[in-house]
Amino acid sequence: MTGLNRLNHLTGLVCMICGATQHPDEAGYVCPDHGHEGILDVRYDYEAVGAGLTRESLREDPDRTMWRFRRLMPVAPDARLPPLTVGGTPLYEAPRLAAAAGVARVWVKDEGRQPTASLKDRASALAVVKARERGAEVIAAASTGNAAAALAGIAASVGQPTAIFVPETAPEAKIAQLLAYGSTVALVAGSYGDAFELCMEASAENGWYNRNTGFNPHMTEGKKTVVLEILEQLGWRAPDAVFVSVGDGSIIGGVHKGVKDAFALGWIGAAPRIFGVQSAGSDYLVQAYESDEDVLTKPPISACTVADSISADLPRDRLKAMAAVKETDGAFVRVGDNEILAAVPALARGSGVFAEPAGAAAYAGLVIARDGGLVGPEDRVVVIATGNGLKDPASAMRSVASAGTAPMWVEPNLESLRLALSEESR
Repeated sequence: MTGLNRLNHLTGLVCMICGATQHPDEAGYVCPDHGHEGILDVRYDYEAVGAGLTRESLREDPDRTMWRFRRLMPVAPDARLPPLTVGGTPLYEAPRLAAAAGVARVWVKDEGRQPTASLKDRASALAVVKARERGAEVIAAASTGNAAAALAGIAASVGQPTAIFVPETAPEAKIAQLLAYGSTVALVAGSYGDAFELCMEASAENGWYNRNTGFNPHMTEGKKTVVLEILEQLGWRAPDAVFVSVGDGSIIGGVHKGVKDAFALGWIGAAPRIFGVQSAGSDYLVQAYESDEDVLTKPPISACTVADSISADLPRDRLKAMAAVKETDGAFVRVGDNEILAAVPALARGSGVFAEPAGAAAYAGLVIARDGGLVGPEDRVVVIATGNGLKDPASAMRSVASAGTAPMWVEPNLESLRLALSEESR
C-alpha cells in the first residue's frame, strides 16, 4: 500500500469528460478512454482532510510555504520536499488601483516573489515531488518560458535533471534562466503547440516524467495553493472577484479548484466570481465563451501576443479553465496588447508590483470588465500578478515608452540637471 493510501485523503482521479474514476495508485496522466484530452481532476475525502487541517491549525502553523496545505495535495506525509521557499507570497492592498478601476477595493497577489519569479513554481515544486516519488531520472516540460524556468529552478535545488522544450521566440531572459539552472534546452522552431507536442513524444519515448500543463493532473493541485493563500490572507472572507491571465488555462483551473476545496471544507461561505483574461491575439477561450463553443471540438487558433506567457494556440487545460468561469458566474475578458503594455506601468505605479505583460494583463482585464459592467463599484477584487517584470525586460521597455516615460539625458553637472528637470516639468 502506498503512502497516498495510508494518508487516506484521496478518493481518486476523475475524468473531466466522462466522469470515470481512477484509483490514485493506478491512475496515469489522463483517462485511458479519451487519450490526451481526458484531463483528470484529483478528488479528496474532505472529512479526512478536515480532521487534520483547519483554519485554526493553519493559523498556528509556522510554515508559510505552499506545503502548509499539503493535506490538500496528492503528497505523502514522508515525501521529500524541495528546499526552495515556494509560496507565502504577499497580498498587497492597492487603493489607487481600486480608485482607477472604479471598484471598492483591489488587492494584488505578487507571484513575482517566487524563487524563479512566477506562479509556475507552485506546480513545478509538486512536479518534482511526484517525479522523485516515481524515481524518474528526467523531468520534461514544454513552456513559453515561465513553467520551464520554474521546473529548471526547483529541479536544480535537488539535483534533478530536466529536459525543456520552448518555442524559439521565448524571451532571452527566460532562456537564460533555463541555461543557468543547467537544463537540457531545446529551442523548437515553431509555436508553443509545436514544443508541447515534441515534449509529449520525447517524454513517452524516453520514459521521462511529464510535467506538461493540461496533461499532468497534479499541476492544478500545486497552482491552487495561490488562492488558498489569498483566502487566508483576507481572513477567509472571499473577494467578490478574482482576475487572472489565461494561456493554457491551468492557473485559472487551479484557482477554481482551491476555491472549491475551501468551500467544501467550510472555510469560506461564498465563492468569488473568477474572470479569465486573454490577449486579443490569443483569445481561444474568449471566443469559445462568447459563442458557447465546445472546447473539445473547437480547433486551434494562431496565437500571437506580446504576453508570451499566455500565448497558446490550443489551451491544454481548457476544460478546467472553462469550468472555472462558468461555474462561478465569472467571464472571459479580451484585452489588446496595447492595453496589456499600458497595464505594466499602471500596475507598477499603482501598487509597487512590477509584472511581466502576462501578469499585468489581469489588471487590464479588470479595467475592461469594469467598463463593461461585469464588476461594480462595491466589488472587492483580487488581481493575480503571475510573473515578475524582469522576466521580459524588452516588453517592459516597450510598456514604459508607450506610457510616454523616458530617462533624462544630462551632463555631469547641476546646470544640465536643472535644465533637464525644467524641460521634464513642462
